[in-house]
Amino acid sequence: MSDTLFYKRSTFVTHLPVQYRYSPSHFWLEPAGPKLWKIGFTKFATRMLGEIVDHQWEKAAGDPVNSGEILGSVEGFKAISDLYCVAVGNFVEGNPILREDAGLINKDPYGKGWLYIIEGEPDSKCVDLNGYKALLDATIDRILENQHSPE
Repeated sequence: MSDTLFYKRSTFVTHLPVQYRYSPSHFWLEPAGPKLWKIGFTKFATRMLGEIVDHQWEKAAGDPVNSGEILGSVEGFKAISDLYCVAVGNFVEGNPILREDAGLINKDPYGKGWLYIIEGEPDSKCVDLNGYKALLDATIDRILENQHSPE
């Protein structure tokens, strides 16, 4: 993995890859070649989702995709969550090793636990590291405010 930046707010700690782009829905996008983007969940997303035990894809290699479109789903112990596309282009592939060990999504979210590859361009809402740090700060602050507000 490339250079990372240590991030800590409240009880959440992670190392964010510096060269990645990030979506408001807590996916990371790593440049993987000309117009190729490897995409996965950020550590924040895996913490919110909990332990992932299975996944499935609704798209096949070469299928056109748009930002916001459902590509498949992940299943945790408590719930099933849709996997949304954060780019525009064509679905290249889902991570084949997740068939054997979906737990890699939690164990190594920025490495072997990547989710899928898209040929195309990231959604215009995707931001650089500084933009994502600001988004994380605001998200964690909202969570903390909700925990401390009277019901």
